[in-house]
Amino acid sequence: MVEQRDTQAGSADSFVVGVDFGTLSGRAVVVRVRDGAELASAVLPYADAVVERTLPATGEQLPPDWALQMPGDWVQVLRTAVPEALAASGVDPASVVGIGTDFTACTVLPTTADGTPLSDLSEFRERKHAYPKLWKHHAAQPQADRINALAEERGETWLSRYGGKISSEWEFAKALQVLEEDAEVYAAMDHWVEAADWIIWQLCGSYVRNACTAGYKGIYQDGHYPSREYLAALHPGFADFVPEKLEHPIGQLGERAGGLSAEAAAWTGLPEGIAVAVGNVDAHVTAPAAQATEAGQLLAVMGTSTCHVMSSDQLADVPGMCGVVEGGIVPGLYGYEAGQSAVGDIFGWFVDNGVPAAYRDAAQARGVGLHEHLTELAAAQEVGEHGLVALDWHGGNRSVLVDAELSGVVLGQTLATRPEDTYRALLESTAFGTRTIIEAFESSGVPVTEFVVAGGLLKNAFLMQVYADVCRRPLSVIDSQQGPALGSAIYAAVAAGAHPDVTTAAQAMGKVRRGVYVPDEQRADAYDALYAEYLQLHDHFGRGGNDVLHRLRALRRDAFARAGRSEGGARPTDPATTSSATAPAEASDHRTPEEQPA
Repeated sequence: MVEQRDTQAGSADSFVVGVDFGTLSGRAVVVRVRDGAELASAVLPYADAVVERTLPATGEQLPPDWALQMPGDWVQVLRTAVPEALAASGVDPASVVGIGTDFTACTVLPTTADGTPLSDLSEFRERKHAYPKLWKHHAAQPQADRINALAEERGETWLSRYGGKISSEWEFAKALQVLEEDAEVYAAMDHWVEAADWIIWQLCGSYVRNACTAGYKGIYQDGHYPSREYLAALHPGFADFVPEKLEHPIGQLGERAGGLSAEAAAWTGLPEGIAVAVGNVDAHVTAPAAQATEAGQLLAVMGTSTCHVMSSDQLADVPGMCGVVEGGIVPGLYGYEAGQSAVGDIFGWFVDNGVPAAYRDAAQARGVGLHEHLTELAAAQEVGEHGLVALDWHGGNRSVLVDAELSGVVLGQTLATRPEDTYRALLESTAFGTRTIIEAFESSGVPVTEFVVAGGLLKNAFLMQVYADVCRRPLSVIDSQQGPALGSAIYAAVAAGAHPDVTTAAQAMGKVRRGVYVPDEQRADAYDALYAEYLQLHDHFGRGGNDVLHRLRALRRDAFARAGRSEGGARPTDPATTSSATAPAEASDHRTPEEQPA
């Protein structure tokens, strides 16, 4: 799909291209360097989307909590979306000076020495561990648990930089899973590569490991990875993981990784040799697009999940954070990351599975979407009228508990409960989850001075107002529908030398509207009472007060194993039993507007 803007290119202007690799699609946008004007964009859905149920090459059912992707889908974005956006923009390709990209993270894959994905080799095509593991692959939780327990036992100093826990989504847990479950694949891989870096490798022919994923997802702190002794204690075969599989020169954000190769120039229609920016992560790259680069500006990139990123001049240990990395967002400041594993995914799940046909019929009769219909019904209620409180853990808890084994809770349902009641409670639960993150920052001495929102969920104005009321803060919003792609374009402009640094480029090219949503004091007071109940449930179910959610997860997993089915696979009553892709509602972190529920 191609979208063209009214803004016209000037003859003396220079331009950059930003490419956002989401979970279900890739999007390219052509941006003018002097003012950030977006001239055109194009999006390409991935042919294989997210592989969660069966491995396409064999039909093998995947185990619980698996999520894979196909590298060819990513390359096709370069071949299709970039030239389509360029053509629609009317820009002379010769005036394009750079290209930048961002990726979901941690999405990681095993490759040969020249960057060939092992999944592309005939001898490994039928091996599930040879494929890229998407960020939402949570099957490495047992490995993550051991990583955390051993690090705590040994007093590893890097653990506190990640809020006390390393996630199952990240590089080390996923690599250890490969070693322990398919040693042949592990032995065959020369590099364990973030997709954010792999796509740069395809563009310029050089493998440069980016500072963002190295720090946040690769446990790289103060110039060091975890020690050989620590890794050997995890598993003897893992002792040399860093020098043999992971370690590589690290490029700083905004630097030039190399020049566009002849092959990639042919794919994209861009000039050979233009600047290719060092890779980046979709949420972090959005910060300059939303002009959220100063200390204390917390950016929530809200899609099917939410990633919270913030720069600060304070270095502190913040419980449950996904990491703090010096220069992790912009040079000169400490970059913090937190997140919620499911937000829009929760809303999409409920609409797909919890709403009767009468509501669908009513929405259709009104000519609106079901999300919009439910939102309007929910918005007509007073705070607390539904009598419910929910925990936003349907995809686990990323921050502040860092526990992928937790699951969702809705409390207070009666025979009078209606779908709009539950829908509103779920919307509110995600706002409560964000408030816990903000309070974790501030209680640790890292002040939040502004709350900025980007992502596809911006289009739900009621949801934004709920966040303002729950968090008792004005909400600023990005003034672009292409936040990650615009951010990638900003880094491309810096890599090309068109702007001296990221902050300067953000002021020229970024777009934000300040204080769009202002909290209502009466509603905020009412939400304080609901939030107090949320916190009690949060600690009861999440901090060891009652381990029932873990026990239920284990019982469910055992039941699926006895039945010989994967947890995400089709049940005998399901009409569809062959699809390997997720439903459209199951898009991922920080996605494009087309991938979001309303």
